[in-house]
Amino acid sequence: MTQFLDLERFQAARERISGRIHRTPLLSSRALGQRIGAPVLLKCENLQKTGSFKVRGALNSVACLDQGRRAGGVVTISAGNHAQAVAWAASAYGVRSAVVMPAAASPLKAQATRDYGGEVILHGTAAEAFREAFRIAEEREMTFLHPFDAEPVIAGHGSTGLELAEGLT
Repeated sequence: MTQFLDLERFQAARERISGRIHRTPLLSSRALGQRIGAPVLLKCENLQKTGSFKVRGALNSVACLDQGRRAGGVVTISAGNHAQAVAWAASAYGVRSAVVMPAAASPLKAQATRDYGGEVILHGTAAEAFREAFRIAEEREMTFLHPFDAEPVIAGHGSTGLELAEGLT
C-alpha cells in the first residue's frame, strides 16, 4: 500500500468496529516518566479483545467485506496476535477463517487461534506461510486478509490513535 489514509477513513473504521471492541484505558506511568524525564501514557490494548490492538484491524477488515466475500471465508498469515484477531473477528461475523502460521509459531498462540474459531495451518517459514496462505485463498476461494499492508487493517489499527487523542482532551 502506497497511499496515506485520511482522518475520515480512521473515523469510519472506528465507527464500524465500535460496540464490538473495548475502549481501552489510557493510564499514566509516573515511574516510567521519571525514568525518561517526560510524561508517559500507556494505551492498554493488552486489555483489548484477544489481548492486542490487532483485533481492531482484523475486525474492520471483516466488517468491510460484502456478504459474498464473507460467505467464502477469510485466510491470513500470522505468527500470533493477528492470527488470533482474525479468528475472533471472523467468528464474530459468522465467517469461517483459516490462519497459516509459520511452523515455529508459539503453540499457545496457535491454540488460542483455534479457541477463537480459526483453522490453524502450520507451514514452513514466514515467507513460505505467506505463499501457502495465497495458495489456500485461491484453492478455497477465500479472501486473503493481509496482516499489515491493507487499508482496512491500517484504518482499524489507527482507531487506537483516535481513542488516545480523545483521552488527552
